[in-house]
This record gives sequence, structure tokens and C-alpha cells, in this order.
Amino acid sequence: MSDRLRPSSESSVVSEAVVLLERLRAVPPLTHCITNAVVTGFTANVLLAAGAAPAMVDIVGESGMFAGIASGVLINLGTPTPEQQAASREAAEGATAAGTPWVLDPVAIGALPVRTALAQELVALRPTAVRGNASEILALAGLSGGGRGVDATDSTEAAADAASALAQRYGSVVAVSGPVDLLTDGERVVRIANGDPLLTLVTGGGCALGAVMAAFLGAARGTGISALSAVAAASLVYTIAAERAAALSAGPGSFAVALLDALASVQPDDLAAAARVEESIR
Repeated sequence: MSDRLRPSSESSVVSEAVVLLERLRAVPPLTHCITNAVVTGFTANVLLAAGAAPAMVDIVGESGMFAGIASGVLINLGTPTPEQQAASREAAEGATAAGTPWVLDPVAIGALPVRTALAQELVALRPTAVRGNASEILALAGLSGGGRGVDATDSTEAAADAASALAQRYGSVVAVSGPVDLLTDGERVVRIANGDPLLTLVTGGGCALGAVMAAFLGAARGTGISALSAVAAASLVYTIAAERAAALSAGPGSFAVALLDALASVQPDDLAAAARVEESIR
């Protein structure tokens, strides 16, 4: 079936994003983050601004237990110290056992052997969602050597087939971040054209998005809304807030602060007005 561009008012993804943002603000999901040392504070502030409740529990002996308590879990491999590697395994297993949705962010995998092996081990545990740039998704699928550190050297569309294959293999939603985000569950494909290049100039811009995805997956529990729609809702809220922040910013420093304000101020009714979404079937 060929792609069909839907006005926001007709998009099921946008209408479900409205529901989930309202739900997230009404009952803040406890979002358990095992994330890298570079972005911990920024990620926690992003979650608070969006309306979620962050918890940075990365201690072995606690991370698995806490994954069963949390609404959603993020495992980010940006700085995988031995302690964090063990905590990540424990959290993934704890989340799986408890039915807690969890997100894997395979930061900078490909050429770097420790994190690449860990990402392959964790994805085999079937995360609810995987978020990465195009080079990271291609590397996770075994189709490239990765990008230049955390920077992608491949286009989003170049990773479309790899994203679909990963989604089908592991039953995960795969979200490829880029100028146009591409999200798929292996059958449905959602493209989101919102966002701003200033996101790439703030440390943690992508990593924090993974945490927001975990929060929205937590908010979706018990609603019947699909994981794909929950991940798309997170991307929409985050990228629409980024556009608002960029319009008020002089550069990356003021943008980082404005992004937190924009996340706190974006309202459910704003989504349909600002969303640029394309939905299709592969």
C-alpha cells in the first residue's frame, strides 16, 4: 500500500497522543531511567517538565526490583560502566517479568564492542521499544558498523528496512530519530516531521526522548492504545515542544532551557494544530 499523508485531524496517532498527554498529566507515570552520566540531570528535568515522575535507579540489587514498580523503564547505553551493564540486565529482566514496558536506547553501538554486545543481549529480551538514530538502528540489525560516536552517518530512510526487520524479529516498536522521525511496529509506519535542528546541539536531546517514550508507554498501560501510538505520542509532544523552544531561542543554551518550558506548557489541544504526521502500512 502506498503512503498516505493524513491531516492531523484525521490521524489516529494524533488523537491517541491527545488522550495520552491528558492521562500522563493526570497520573504522572513513574519512569525508571538507567541512563548515561552525561545526561542524567537533563533527562530527569525533561520528564518533570513533560509531567512524568523520574527515578534514576541504576544500582545492582535495586534496578530489577524497581523495574517491577515503575510505570515504564528506559535503558540507555551511553556510558555502560560495569555496574550499569549489570543493572541494565537486571532492569530488563525485571521489567519483562512484571510486564512493565521498557525502552532500549543503543547509544553509539557498532564500532564500540562492549556496548554493541550488550545491546544485542538486551534486544533479545524483546524491549517494548527501541530508539536510536539511523546508524545505531542499522548497527543493531547487523547491517553497518555504526555512526561517528553518537552522530548518525546514515539517513533515516536508509534505516527503514532495518527498523522493520528488528520490529518483526523482536516484537518491538522501533523509532529512528532524524529530521523526519520514522517509527514502525513492523507493519504500520509513522513518520513525524516536527522538530528542530537545535535538538542536535544539546547534550541529551535524543537520550531524553527515550525517557519520554518510556513515560508515554507507562501512561498507555491499561488504555488499549498500542505501543506504536504511545511512542509516536512521545515523539510528537517532544518535537512540537522543540519547535516552540527554537522560536524563542538565540542558540543551544537558551534552547535547552526553553525546551523544558515548552514541554511544560504544550497542551493536548496543541497537538492536532502543530503535528505533521504521515501514517502508512508497509
